[in-house]
Amino acid sequence: MDAGDKFPQFSLPNQDGKTIKLSEYAGKWVILYVYPKDDTKNCTIQAKAFTANKADFDKAGVAVLGLSPDDVGSHKNFCQKFALNIDLLADPKFELLSAIGVGQTAWEGVDYWNRTTFIIDPKGIVAKRYDKVQAEGHDQVLLDDITKLQEEFKAVSR
Repeated sequence: MDAGDKFPQFSLPNQDGKTIKLSEYAGKWVILYVYPKDDTKNCTIQAKAFTANKADFDKAGVAVLGLSPDDVGSHKNFCQKFALNIDLLADPKFELLSAIGVGQTAWEGVDYWNRTTFIIDPKGIVAKRYDKVQAEGHDQVLLDDITKLQEEFKAVSR
């Protein structure tokens, strides 16, 4: 799944068990970030940064969704422990993770999904893909890039 590709439709539960569908965001910008595991150092840094900057993403008209193979209960605990205010999607069967072509890396004998981010435009097309994301500061990179991408989108859509 690369820039220019249509992002696959999905229907996955969030930390509260509510089903979240990509179709709910038709006409809106979406950041979908893949992270390896709830309540680990870098995943916590990343989720806390998205939470701290939620107002900036909201102001820019961008929904932020996290995605990992952890289940609903794990996501709920993670959100409660760190007062996270973003939707975290549970994909324990790896359906979306596999469909969007996220790789895995072995660490201490366990395969973890790579930290990857997608910016999806209002038409459901991948505007940008980020591989091997550094957790710290990635939220700011996205805020900077989304402004440019939104301007380009407006220019092309006229």
